Amino acid sequence: MFRNIFSTFIIYVLIFVTSQEQVNGALHGSTKKMVDQANKNGPYLGLVIPNMFEMNPLLNNPHYKSTKLVIDYAGRRFRFGNIYNKPVILVMSGMGMVNSAIATQLLLSLFEIKGVIHYGIAGNANPNLNIGDVTIAQYWSHSALWNWQRYGDGPEDSLPFEGEGGFTRDIGYLKFGSYSSNGVDDNLLNNVWYQAEEVYPVDSTPEQTQQVFWVPVDSNYLSISKALEKLKLEDCINATTCLSKPPKVSTVQRGTSANIYLDNAAYRSFLYEKFNISPVEMESAGVALICYQQKVPFITFRALSDLAGGGSASSNEADTFSGLSANNSVIVTVEFIKLLAGYNRKMLSYV
Repeated sequence: MFRNIFSTFIIYVLIFVTSQEQVNGALHGSTKKMVDQANKNGPYLGLVIPNMFEMNPLLNNPHYKSTKLVIDYAGRRFRFGNIYNKPVILVMSGMGMVNSAIATQLLLSLFEIKGVIHYGIAGNANPNLNIGDVTIAQYWSHSALWNWQRYGDGPEDSLPFEGEGGFTRDIGYLKFGSYSSNGVDDNLLNNVWYQAEEVYPVDSTPEQTQQVFWVPVDSNYLSISKALEKLKLEDCINATTCLSKPPKVSTVQRGTSANIYLDNAAYRSFLYEKFNISPVEMESAGVALICYQQKVPFITFRALSDLAGGGSASSNEADTFSGLSANNSVIVTVEFIKLLAGYNRKMLSYV
């Protein structure tokens, strides 16, 4: 009887220890051994992907070769494989900036990562681009960090905590009264002022705040990606449903993220006219801000699946073209990795 009680106790202890590893985020035991062993085969390219809808086309791509290694940790699954002989780790982040930032930080903290690629679909705020196009933005921002100004104050009035290291009026603001349907240039919602993120780069002094609004992608990655602009993309869902114009890869100045699904023509126009923003979505800035602080190269490929409210009032284009756009984002990602592999071989030839 004592032996049975003791055995039951040991089982409960093992369950408790395993669960505590997940709850506390401690890395030890079998998970630590798997991570340590995986890092011996690094460094890797890290691919951060919003959801399975966007991951599945890559998993089914003939150029992705799974190694069958999977490491589950802290609610995330890290899948190991190769694309054109380059070792990669895939992780699904989930929707929104918090999820994308957490997934990216876990990826960089656990594994030997030499660069991050983020891809997926996006809304389109740029009237010169079309559904199915894949955008490569040079800069990313988080455009939903606001100082909401009290009613009665205007552009000439200072904001609370405005000043060095505090809130600012330098980036710009949205005046709700400018979008009144009755023509009255006034609204109780007044103005919201766009704010920079506080960041803490790994090569700076801890707890000394820096600020950034436009986060640049890696200049080397951006230069290599220029060769993708001639890439042929998918333009038909089936024999009867095709895009009106052949999709293309376009380098654009800016993209933005917020925890908002944008389906509003007025705000779409504001973002493009005020900031020259093209892709609008919910995750890229989270990836960008983590990579910026950790000093890891990154780039984002976002395929346009809808017009962010600028299309027909009867339906959202994403219902029809999101699958095609997801496929196009994968095509560009895989081809970029191919170019990156070739670039690395070219550099080695000079050594």
